[in-house]
Amino acid sequence: MTNFFNTKLEFLKGVGPMRAELLQKEMGMFTYGDLIQHYPFRYLDRTQFYKVAELDESMPYVQVRGRVRGKQILGEGRKQRLSAILVDEAGDELELVWFKGVKWMEKSLKNHTDYIVFGKPTAFNGKYNMAHPELEDLTEEKQTTAFLQPVYNTTEKLKAHRIDSKVISRMMEMLLKVALPQIQETLSQDLIDQYRLMDKRSAMANIHFPESAEKYTAAKFRLKFEELFYIQLRLFRQKLVRKSDLEGQIFRNTATLTDFYKNHLTFDLTGAQKRVIKEIYKDLTTGKQMNRLLQGDVGSGKTIVAFITMLIAADNGAQSVLMAPTEILAGQHYIGLKQFADSLGINIGKLTGSTKAKDRKILHEQLRSGEMKMIVGTHALLEDVVQFHNLGLCIVDEQHRFGVEQRSKLWRKNPRIIPHVLVMTATPIPRTLAMTLYGDLDVSVIDEMPAGRKDIITVHRFDSHRLRVFQFIRDEIKLGRQVYIVYPLIEESEQMENYKDLMDGFESVQRAFPEYKVSMVHGKMKPQDKDYEMQRFVKHETHIMVATTVIEVGVNVPNASVMVIESAERFGLSQLHQLRGRVGRGAEQSYCILMTGYKIGKDTKVRIETMVRTNNGFEIADIDLKLRGPGDLMGTQQSGVLDLLIADLSKDAPILQEARAASQRVLKEDPMLEQAQNQNIRRHIQSLSTASRNWSRIS
Repeated sequence: MTNFFNTKLEFLKGVGPMRAELLQKEMGMFTYGDLIQHYPFRYLDRTQFYKVAELDESMPYVQVRGRVRGKQILGEGRKQRLSAILVDEAGDELELVWFKGVKWMEKSLKNHTDYIVFGKPTAFNGKYNMAHPELEDLTEEKQTTAFLQPVYNTTEKLKAHRIDSKVISRMMEMLLKVALPQIQETLSQDLIDQYRLMDKRSAMANIHFPESAEKYTAAKFRLKFEELFYIQLRLFRQKLVRKSDLEGQIFRNTATLTDFYKNHLTFDLTGAQKRVIKEIYKDLTTGKQMNRLLQGDVGSGKTIVAFITMLIAADNGAQSVLMAPTEILAGQHYIGLKQFADSLGINIGKLTGSTKAKDRKILHEQLRSGEMKMIVGTHALLEDVVQFHNLGLCIVDEQHRFGVEQRSKLWRKNPRIIPHVLVMTATPIPRTLAMTLYGDLDVSVIDEMPAGRKDIITVHRFDSHRLRVFQFIRDEIKLGRQVYIVYPLIEESEQMENYKDLMDGFESVQRAFPEYKVSMVHGKMKPQDKDYEMQRFVKHETHIMVATTVIEVGVNVPNASVMVIESAERFGLSQLHQLRGRVGRGAEQSYCILMTGYKIGKDTKVRIETMVRTNNGFEIADIDLKLRGPGDLMGTQQSGVLDLLIADLSKDAPILQEARAASQRVLKEDPMLEQAQNQNIRRHIQSLSTASRNWSRIS
């Protein structure tokens, strides 16, 4: 009876149409299934009673048993408060105080009556008090009942309409009464036995209203395991389908590649680059479509790997395309690849939004005839007019900047056989996130920097050190180097007046360095103006580039050796690392200077200390995941892909590993889920709409 969970919330006792509409607008809850999967984000410990003598200010909410002896209203008018004394069994006193609803509370609070009070203890003048505690009559049953009280996320608007955590808790109680009998097991008995999992029905009951701390732990593990198991299962099934159904061109010939290695490659490839090229070549010879993610830090040498892959395609009569998110990045790739292509006599082109009409015409003709073997470009490559003779390889750089629909437009450029796909990113993705977002891709990692690359020296400086920093900038410019100064904002806003703003910064930099030329780039500029300013800096016509984060991905200026990041506390860790990667591209020692005020929070301290300590992008990405969570890390475009209900990738890597191994084993033994023991899994997947990204959902 899966339809039960599609019942609209308004039909639940205690909800009704008005509350249902509010829950819909504020929390995106439409059905019984949505509500039952609105899990508590924490629990109040009602499992223990404390004596007044045991109280401590550092404690969160605690409960105390005692008898009310004496109550009185103190103060006048709006400053009125109700004070009552609770005496515990040892004879120690706790003052209870109410500042709101004083008259109503005074009437309902009975003198010489036993109560359980629940609240936050505070010390004042050597005595403890509790403001606005929850009160319950002390009955025989309450004396012995210990429980964890769930606390649910809500919103200010819901609270204003009297839908707080307690009300959601009551709704949940009503729902569980009718819903528990409808919950079916979604995992096989094999998995339940192997991983000692709680059954689904008990897990749903105990995640909301745990019978004990042990049962809560078991429920949480079961639901996290299930969620991650189904995410991995979905990805592995997609991979299986692709590997069995999607054919790919076979690229075995490597004559030009051998010539390139022997006669034209002027430097040695790193061990990591060689390993990745082998992985790619193996894919290209299987007869199945390659779908590989190539991860590598800024400067690790992804572009040469891309070119070598394009060479293999050319050696086998196929064309290849390299698509980048910006004109600057496309131009940079084109210049880098053209010198190699020219030396080998290979026709390579560039197509962007600013390519002139007459040049486009020639490009289009050469692509259709097959005369042009390689093309580098931007979104302009996706236009219908761009047709190929035999497109065999698509490489997408900084792939998270392109939507799925845009990428698939490129794949459709070869109607006969889907091109091989290599997606590249310089944004290091933590292992847990890569397994969850890109589990259907094969992942290659370049985790080694080319020889001779010097680590960027990163330092933290407070605003009071600015004059010393400016002197350092002068010294570097005198040595012939160039400098980036990055600001987090374009113009001052009231909420963020403490943070350096770009216009302000631009003027102060011009005042501080009257002898040097300064460029400025920000996201609100027209593309052509931005390109003009960037090109001035590339050509060394300006010494200092004042910018916002638009320079995060893009321009390659080997001569730029200093990156100053103003208000570094405003940036996320992976963003700081990306910005730092703009320098350190030449042979000279490079520096990154993180500027902050004196007042910085705990998370900011961790970010800054991490940046100063390491240049390893993967280590940085792991710490960033712990600090920010997966949604923020991937940005709005990708965070929906995860849509996690209870698992937390920053904390649940061990559960993810187990769920991943379990899903692989299930599909290896039974790819079509036809065996009797996997019928629960098969039935559960069939009961969900194909649109549901998260297969662990209750539908």
